[in-house]
Amino acid sequence: MKKRTAVIAALVSLMPLGQTLMIGTSATLTSAAVMFSVPQKVRAESAIFYYKRGIKKYQEEDYSGCIAELTKAIEINSSFLNYYLYRANCKYFSRDFYGSISDLNKAINIGGKFLPEAYVARGISKKIIGDIKGACSDWRKASSLGDKDAAKWVRSGCN
Repeated sequence: MKKRTAVIAALVSLMPLGQTLMIGTSATLTSAAVMFSVPQKVRAESAIFYYKRGIKKYQEEDYSGCIAELTKAIEINSSFLNYYLYRANCKYFSRDFYGSISDLNKAINIGGKFLPEAYVARGISKKIIGDIKGACSDWRKASSLGDKDAAKWVRSGCN
């Protein structure tokens, strides 16, 4: 992106001072058309790039950096469950339990392989904010999806 901007700036700087704005505008419009016509595969690869950086920040316990990187990944491609799961974890460790619950809601709506984990994690955040009834409901759902730890929590902490 920086190269393209530099090239456009170089081309525009070569224009004589008296030229109409139309030439500069057409270069800008052409540039915008190219940016908006980026294939879906490239967008997905860009999202994965930010996702991997977010995971690295998570492993380094840089939770605010993790949130920033995963937010970029979600802005590019918002249909991947793991983006929301990891960002929810980063928000949890940043003590943003409501933000964690919000991301887990989105992950649950997307569904997929890690759905039981999403219910367990949301239940934990709900318990921390004092919503024991909501936590138990999530753990029951996770238990029904096969999560054995959730079944233990339901037996020990939910009436």
